[in-house]
Amino acid sequence: MRIIADNLRITQKALEIAVAKEDAAPLQTMAKQCEMAGAEGIDINSGPLYHHPESRMTFMVEAVQDATHLPLILDTSNPKALKAGLIACKIPSTLNGLSLEPAKLAHILPLAAEYRTDLVCYLLYPNGHIPPDSMERLNVALLIYQKCLAAGIEPDRIIIDPVLVPLSWQDGLFQAREVLNVIKILPELLGFPVRTIAGLSNLTAGAKDPAKKQLAEKAYLPMLAAAGLSMILMNVLNAETIRVARTCRLFSRESIFTWEMVG
Repeated sequence: MRIIADNLRITQKALEIAVAKEDAAPLQTMAKQCEMAGAEGIDINSGPLYHHPESRMTFMVEAVQDATHLPLILDTSNPKALKAGLIACKIPSTLNGLSLEPAKLAHILPLAAEYRTDLVCYLLYPNGHIPPDSMERLNVALLIYQKCLAAGIEPDRIIIDPVLVPLSWQDGLFQAREVLNVIKILPELLGFPVRTIAGLSNLTAGAKDPAKKQLAEKAYLPMLAAAGLSMILMNVLNAETIRVARTCRLFSRESIFTWEMVG
């Protein structure tokens, strides 16, 4: 389970101001902190970038790449920004992400095919709504997998996001269990070891008590790892939660265990 930092979000006021002013320092400080905390990749969440999408995404990618050599995930629904980010990337990056929504199929899928990038695919209906259970999510997975193959996307470049929802939803606990089922079943359904990713912060969105938020995330992380999740998108600056994520990975190692591995 690779650890991907979701800390670099333009929704953070300091980063939003830095991007608007093209001040690289705050982005680079954040990128370095994420790498030191144990991130193995960085998600650049630029939001939709309604204004100056190409130049602002280019700035963000170049700023982060000057601070770290970690792989990047370009996270925006703006295809112009995605293309600019791909051009600016010095190493292969990942597009985040595709769904069955018509606009994304029309604009993001061709980009992934043209630039031969890895592609995060969300299990959402064409109207953007979340399927109600694991069976419906798996049906969507088959559809989006077929769309990717038809566009020339090789199976090993596909990354499935089953879409975590907040626990506070009326069916939040049920949905959390259904996501685990999807992660377990997907490789058999698609016939290859498909990679999966999940955004941990989605699970606790809206939580007002930081301690309870952290406890819920720490409890669910081992469940995701046991289900076979490939990548976890998370706040890597939360020391306790990332310690749990790293410890979960011990159980998939083929090496001899020592207590120095823990922590």
